[in-house]
Amino acid sequence: MRLHGLPAVVSAQTVVLVLGSFPGAASLRAGAYYAHPQNHFWKILQALWPQHPLPPDYPARCAWLLARGLGLWDVYASCERAGSLDSSIRHPRVNDFSRLHGGCPRLAAVAHNGAESFRHSRAVLDGLNAGRANGSPGAAVAAVRLPSSSPANASWSFARKLAAWAALMSAQRLL
Repeated sequence: MRLHGLPAVVSAQTVVLVLGSFPGAASLRAGAYYAHPQNHFWKILQALWPQHPLPPDYPARCAWLLARGLGLWDVYASCERAGSLDSSIRHPRVNDFSRLHGGCPRLAAVAHNGAESFRHSRAVLDGLNAGRANGSPGAAVAAVRLPSSSPANASWSFARKLAAWAALMSAQRLL
């Protein structure tokens, strides 16, 4: 059965776009990015901005994220997959990134949340640059590979993940 991803969470204020590969089963069921309770994504963001409490409900979390200059999306628009592991993804279709850049004129970096997402970094940047070539303003966008926030990435401690994510946010002047 073909699964379809979630819509992009972006605004004109998005500076860093966090790209996963494709939502896991818990996220698809909830209709919310990073809904698995063991995923470190929201915990990492709360640790980066401790002075701004993370709201409990998803729509408010999206607003909270956007207010910090972040956006969310996935590399794949759809795929076939049993379970939640990236290694189980079959027949993926990549999102059309050319339509995104015009809506994110401040976009400076794409933060790939894990290896599967980063595998498509060239295609993502090509799509964003195609959007800019069609009249959208903006400087070149950087691609950065971050350690996956997934619970499957047990080889990285929370502290190591946090340090890597903090380095990117600091470099983009979001901290």
